Parts: sequence; C-alpha cells; structure tokens
Amino acid sequence: MTNGPALIARVAKGDEAALAQLYDETSRLVYGLVLRIVREPSTAEEVTLEVYMQVWRTAASYDTSRGSVTAWLTTAARSRALDWIRSKQARLYRDGQTMDDLPEMVDIGSNPEENLSQTQQAAFVRQAMASLPVEQRVALDLGFYSGLTHAEIAERLNLPLGTVKSRIRMGVSKLREVLGPLQEAAGL
Repeated sequence: MTNGPALIARVAKGDEAALAQLYDETSRLVYGLVLRIVREPSTAEEVTLEVYMQVWRTAASYDTSRGSVTAWLTTAARSRALDWIRSKQARLYRDGQTMDDLPEMVDIGSNPEENLSQTQQAAFVRQAMASLPVEQRVALDLGFYSGLTHAEIAERLNLPLGTVKSRIRMGVSKLREVLGPLQEAAGL
C-alpha cells in the first residue's frame, strides 16, 4: 500500500479520494477475509462496505504505534464479520435453525491474475501457520477463524485462560516475524 498512515490521515481530514484509494488498494484483502468468515459473497460485500464506512468515521483514531494500516483494517474486518456471524446465529437460534443447515457459498468473482496472487499469499500464510507449534496454531485458528473469545478457547481446550492468551500472543509474534517480509514486499 502506498504510504498507508498518510492515506489514513487524509481520510481523517475528510478526503474522499483518499478513501477511494484506500479501498482500491485494500478491498480485496478485506473482502477475502470477510468472505472466509461469513461464507456468503453478498454478505461479504455488505460487511466490507461497513468496514470502509467505519474507516471513514474513525480514521482519526488510527494510531501508527499500535500496528500497520493493514492490521487495523483486518482487525476491523474480522470484528465486523464476527458481529454479523453472531447476529445471524442469534436469528437462527430464535428461528430454531443451525448454521449447519445453511448452504456454503463460494466466491467466483475474481480474475485469474488476482486468484494467483491470492493463492500465493494464502500458501505463504498456510506455510507460516504450519511452522507454529500445534498448540499455538489451534488457539489462533479458534480465535481468528472461529471467532471464539480467549475464555471460550480456554473452555473448549480445557486450559487455563493465561495459557491460551500466552499461546495466542506467542503465535501472533511468530507470524509477524515470518510474514513481515511478505507484508513489506507487498507494500502493506
């Protein structure tokens, strides 16, 4: 991404062109993450737009010392997607259905060049995840992709909460170390 913090600063000042540029440069990443969580392309599109509306409203709160623009966006995307999942689960519970009753949707909207780039990045991330000890990998998977809280992970794995938090913290640290060169090469 071309100088993400400066772009966010422009968005914070109400620069619509900066938001459009940010969207152009990052929306595939955000949409892909949201789609992986919600598994419905139309819902992923809606949630992705909500993420960028949130960016528009809260850009002034972005703090470079807390992480990269990409990390900030993916955190917002993950949170929005998990909020959608939780609200859907609540609706299904009220209606007496389960998530397993619903069909799985797939994304067919990207072109071959984007697919290749995403496939290569996904392979690199899978390789980085595979390099983690299984305990860290399981904790990260349950937290990031399943949307469980630390307490829920601790309960599911029958572990102390502090152990779960340590495993996640060490796993994230290792992933930052391993994926840093990919992030720098992509300009994120």
